[in-house]
Amino acid sequence: VQLVESGGGLVQAGGSLRLTCAASGETVRTYARGWFRQAPGKEREFVAAIAWFGTTARYADSVKGRFTISKDNAKETMYLKMNSLKTEDSTVYYCTASGGGKEIYNTVEEYDDWGQGTQVTVSS
Repeated sequence: VQLVESGGGLVQAGGSLRLTCAASGETVRTYARGWFRQAPGKEREFVAAIAWFGTTARYADSVKGRFTISKDNAKETMYLKMNSLKTEDSTVYYCTASGGGKEIYNTVEEYDDWGQGTQVTVSS
């Protein structure tokens, strides 16, 4: 599965951005899709995940109530709407897909395919 993120950029604290992840290839074999982020020198961390064939969604505590993950199955596209952005949200965001049989995964090891990442920068 090929994944391409877009929508990153520079925004002021308190502002909003919407990230998009477009999938192509053997998408039929993916069940869970999600967003992670990774700052320089740090491990990649879970942000949100969604069941591709269901309605279940899960969020990291740090983004709960501010970020919303959604999907358009027909377009093979996933979104991450980020509101009330904070400077600590600044980093590279990656979308990912898993071929496992579970609806939701929240660890890096459980995902198979990754996009190239999109930079989000929140200024104070």
